[in-house]
Amino acid sequence: MEAGALIIIFALLVLFAFLGLGAWATVKAVGAAKRGVDRTITQARRTVEDTALKAKSFGQVGVAGALAQLRLDLRTSMRATQQALYQGVQVDASLKESIGLFERLSAHGHELDDELKRLEQEPDRARIGAMLPELKERTGKIKEAADSLRWAARDRARRFAEDDLSALSAQIEVESGALRDWSRDSVDDLAAAAAAWDAQQPPAGAGGPTGSAGAAGSAGRAPEPRPALNPTPPQTGYPWQKAPRPETTT
Repeated sequence: MEAGALIIIFALLVLFAFLGLGAWATVKAVGAAKRGVDRTITQARRTVEDTALKAKSFGQVGVAGALAQLRLDLRTSMRATQQALYQGVQVDASLKESIGLFERLSAHGHELDDELKRLEQEPDRARIGAMLPELKERTGKIKEAADSLRWAARDRARRFAEDDLSALSAQIEVESGALRDWSRDSVDDLAAAAAAWDAQQPPAGAGGPTGSAGAAGSAGRAPEPRPALNPTPPQTGYPWQKAPRPETTT
């Protein structure tokens, strides 16, 4: 009974664990889908708003057109800087401090963009016209700071790319030289090894310990004739061949 109860409890724990894991995965999937939908809606709203600002800046004159152009310039600069910094920090961790500065700058940018957006609905155009110089100065400061961060990050990335390319080119030159030296050294090593092997061989006509005795013993004998190039092979007898009969003298 106790063993059966333990098995049932273990099975229930495993079941609850699977149910909890499934619920957690479902919540994560729903959250990711919601964030994706929110991101898509935000991008679509931003695209529509930027298109409307472009239309206002080109189609309207006076205060309304100036406000639209200021907002368009501000948003374009801030968005480009944000993209450059957040993409660059993936390969260069030192840009984290620049991102912190950009987030502080973004707070001023959002505040100015909201103010410009409210002024677009302001009916007192004369008052807005008097505020335009100050608004242009604020927009210029924020835009200049954002551009400075963006171009600094791009210059840093380009410098790193140039340094890496220079180092890579130097390594390739060294490797190319090593390959050429390796080919020449291999041929020289083979020639040196062959010369050393030839030097170790005994001279022609020299024998071992019995060389002198052998030479003295063979001095009185005539030299054996050298075999012909194509010597006649010895005749081989086969079992089925008959032995030749001896010739009779009678």
